[in-house]
Amino acid sequence: MTGTDTLVMELQRERDGFFDALSAVSPESLTTPGLIGEWSAREIIAHLGYWAGHAVEAIHAVEQDRIEPDEPDTDAVNQTVARVARSTDLATVRKREAASFEALVERLRALDPALLAIELPEGDTLLAAVRGDGPDHYRTHAEQLRQVLGEPARG
Repeated sequence: MTGTDTLVMELQRERDGFFDALSAVSPESLTTPGLIGEWSAREIIAHLGYWAGHAVEAIHAVEQDRIEPDEPDTDAVNQTVARVARSTDLATVRKREAASFEALVERLRALDPALLAIELPEGDTLLAAVRGDGPDHYRTHAEQLRQVLGEPARG
């Protein structure tokens, strides 16, 4: 099994864990602000989809050998993604997240595992960046949901 295979399995497991935790939220509460901080589930799903897409862009940049040092301001991006999500129906947000997730899985399956060691301008390797935008990100938000819902953390 390659490093990318392991990463895909980790990504799928953590995404499943997030949506499993999300299933405990009542359907009428999915679009109500304040689930985690100011965000509703809809905004969190959009947020995860955006950052999965960001990982796809990082992979593409490394493959094209055009790594650029300018990264978007994370807080500004998150605010924009949340604002757009608030005016988008939940079904569309879910479809967009699923498309970003599937694009990331596809890119990882096609990626030369040696490229995961490439260092990005921020100092992280591609592997660390993909983990941060992908599996680690899904896991973090799943843990937040479990905490809000009073469920025990998973080890």
